[in-house]
Amino acid sequence: MFQATRQRLALWYTAVTAVLLLLFASGVYLYVRTTLVERVDDTLNHVVEIVERSLVIEPSPDQIPPSPTRLMPAPSLQVNVEASFRDNAHTVEDDHIDLEWFSPGGVLLWSTLSDLLPLPLHVNPAGETVRVAPEFILRQITERVEVEGQVLGYLRVSHPWFEVTKPSRRLIVDLALGTSLMVGAVAGIGWLLSGIAMAPVRDSYQQLKQFTADASHELRNPIAVIQTNAQVALSDPDPDVTTQQRQFQVIERLTRRLGRLVDDLLFLARQESGLIAFTPASIMLGGVLEEVLEEQQVIATEKQLDLIYEPDIGDPGPRSSSMLPAKPALLDHKHALVVGGDASQLTRLFTNLIGNALQYTPAGGRVSVAVKPIKQQGQAWVQVTVQDTGIGMDAEALAHSFDRFYRADPARLRSGDQGTGLGLAIAKVIVDTHRGHIYLDSQLNQGTTVTVLLPQGGSKP
Repeated sequence: MFQATRQRLALWYTAVTAVLLLLFASGVYLYVRTTLVERVDDTLNHVVEIVERSLVIEPSPDQIPPSPTRLMPAPSLQVNVEASFRDNAHTVEDDHIDLEWFSPGGVLLWSTLSDLLPLPLHVNPAGETVRVAPEFILRQITERVEVEGQVLGYLRVSHPWFEVTKPSRRLIVDLALGTSLMVGAVAGIGWLLSGIAMAPVRDSYQQLKQFTADASHELRNPIAVIQTNAQVALSDPDPDVTTQQRQFQVIERLTRRLGRLVDDLLFLARQESGLIAFTPASIMLGGVLEEVLEEQQVIATEKQLDLIYEPDIGDPGPRSSSMLPAKPALLDHKHALVVGGDASQLTRLFTNLIGNALQYTPAGGRVSVAVKPIKQQGQAWVQVTVQDTGIGMDAEALAHSFDRFYRADPARLRSGDQGTGLGLAIAKVIVDTHRGHIYLDSQLNQGTTVTVLLPQGGSKP
């Protein structure tokens, strides 16, 4: 599918470029050809002017004598052909121009051509192209020569047409060759660019396929268990209350899990499609972290973990989350840790990160949360670090840590993981929405460190 689409894109690139190059080449050819014809006509007109100025005009010996009704003889002039064209013959031959002089009656009197042209005489000072023979074409200008209203004769100037056709044909060959090379180059470049353009689409399609497969897998297992437990509970005519209660507890637990999965998927879909309007407000990050730590302290106590809070330098020092000060005191110490964002999304972000750290840290381990203001490249940030001493991840798993449903680490699966594999993906989306950065550093069997940078903003509430 993608290969065919890439071929169509490359073909469209090539076709559009070929049409544009063809139009450009046609325009260049017409311009050059018109310019050549105009130059030939200018040369012919210049020769006509020179010849007309060099004509030797003299009185005709056959003047009509006076009569009783005409006191003066009618003026009669003629052109001395030999004297007029004697000096022009060599000049026009050097320029491949031929001259023909006709009498007022249209009789050819003088010519530089060796063979007479079988062409009728008609005046055309604008220039015309005439075909004498299949391979003999001329460009001609015919001018009537008059003096004081008297027609002395006709001057026809001819130029061989090959002076236009020869460079025109050469130009056609050059343009055809250049256009072909350009179309070939564009075809190759179009194939390369279409591959580059299709790469994100192919990746998105592969991610969508993987997402659909993973989502189907995540939904199929709990649905099958729910269906099995429901069938067992309904098929027993005299059910044991304890057994039935356990079955319905399993159904209720899996239903909650499905509900969380659907909520996470819906959040991701709405966030990426822009359906959720992001209206940032001034948020005191210390207060958000306090609430999250208080909620997660119950899980830490159950798993026998130390949940340590390492506050800003304004606080006395590291302490257990169960020893957090009251909210007013915390706000006083965290007045510099103001970010512009959505409180519910930030709560969800740190709940996911701290919850993951608690979930993948064995009993007796330690999870620490640190927050402090920093500066990077001249911009003020609030840095939150969540560090655990859990099972960690190898390099391959770390590279896919923000992929949806990615839980390929066997150690994580053996640890009783009941998550959906969307926690870090949701965290990444939330951080990106807040124009922040999230980094993950982990070593297998040593622990994981998650660093979140959020830009400082807003004002103290």
